[in-house]
Amino acid sequence: MAAPDAPAPIAYMERTRTYYEALGYGPPYRWAQHAEVPFAPIPRPLRSLTLGLVTTAAPFKPEAGDQGPGAPYNAAAKFYAVYTLPSDRMPDLRIAHVAIDRDHTTAEDIGTYLPLRALWDAAREGRIGRLSRRLYGLPTNRSQKTTREVDAPALLEACQADGVEAAVLVANCPVCHQSVSLAARALEAEGIATVIMGAARDIVEHAGVPRLLFSDVPLGNAAGLPGDAASQRATLALALELLDMATEPRTTAVNPLQWPGPADWRASYSNAARLSPAELAERRAAFDEGKRLAAGLREDRRG
Repeated sequence: MAAPDAPAPIAYMERTRTYYEALGYGPPYRWAQHAEVPFAPIPRPLRSLTLGLVTTAAPFKPEAGDQGPGAPYNAAAKFYAVYTLPSDRMPDLRIAHVAIDRDHTTAEDIGTYLPLRALWDAAREGRIGRLSRRLYGLPTNRSQKTTREVDAPALLEACQADGVEAAVLVANCPVCHQSVSLAARALEAEGIATVIMGAARDIVEHAGVPRLLFSDVPLGNAAGLPGDAASQRATLALALELLDMATEPRTTAVNPLQWPGPADWRASYSNAARLSPAELAERRAAFDEGKRLAAGLREDRRG
């Protein structure tokens, strides 16, 4: 549990509701919620398990514009189907396609959202049996139906093909947290134990998952602090401990990690009260353009 004097984490469901209302959208988005939560205990000690890594980061697209550190939101960089990549080399994955906290983080350090190096260390040190031969990309999808009926089954099939017995799922934006929650539920229902590394506690707990390691940091840093490999290893260690020790669903552990940046970062993320009418209009126009572009990409994929 958090310390009694710890600041309250951002209520992302409420924050995003008021933000999009201020932009002129409605009715409010209905987040996934479940009363029952599947739970799969790990079948053997972690030191003998095959562990899979699931990410919502996107493979870099050279033709899709700026996706580098500090890039603005880039809908052209989205992906719409589960992908796999070899886990024995560092991939070029970016998070410019999702709504991370761009005011307080740049996504310059891939270790903040892809704990692959930390997992290599864990395997080398014998804390896990081995990392599965592939890592898995899960689309960030506002359509819960698509996540449940298309993306989660595809992820499950890939994990089963690789003999994955437990999985670490890392979320970035608010909708990412819902997508990985729905995916974790699907994996657990088929006997694959999961732990989510996330920074939007309310969304994950609302959806109902077996295990959540909550880090109260700006979105995009659920795997540790930028430029701080020790914090990234420590964050993964806490996730693995939770995977090992949880005995019932809806178990949340709180990472004691402290964000080193400005203390008021929680108040500024998508806070409509801090934006002028002109800024709100500018964001509405950018969001509409992003939706238009994303719709075109979906149509191209279907074609």
